[in-house]
Amino acid sequence: MSDNPFGNSITADDIVDTLSFFDDWEERYKYIIDLGKELPPMAENLHTEERKIKGCQSQVWIDTRLEDGRLQLDVDSDAFIVKGLLGVVLAAYNNKAPAEILSFDIDGYFNQLDLLNHLSPTRGNGLRAMVARIRDIATAAA
Repeated sequence: MSDNPFGNSITADDIVDTLSFFDDWEERYKYIIDLGKELPPMAENLHTEERKIKGCQSQVWIDTRLEDGRLQLDVDSDAFIVKGLLGVVLAAYNNKAPAEILSFDIDGYFNQLDLLNHLSPTRGNGLRAMVARIRDIATAAA
């Protein structure tokens, strides 16, 4: 199993609970950026064109592998806030069976976090592109 804490010791419920403690979005952004710092580093040789997610304002890469029926996700970005957003997504999707990923209510999760209302339209589109890519991978693996 991966040493990635996201989807293991850091879950979607943990993120919802923690963000609910903060009164303002400046504090929430700091927390999200800090989440990005907890992402395990992605090997430079995985920063390839086929792993790059199209539709993101920043550069974002994702690598996936299936281990014991669960998707393991390695991600990276050149932007701190985007790395944090990747952490938010991985808390919901990493180390899950493809069927769990496909049945997870990601829109409900984002609504609970009130996330899309506080991102620029281009960041929101990038976030949706990340989710779509992971869901496509889960569909292919299911």
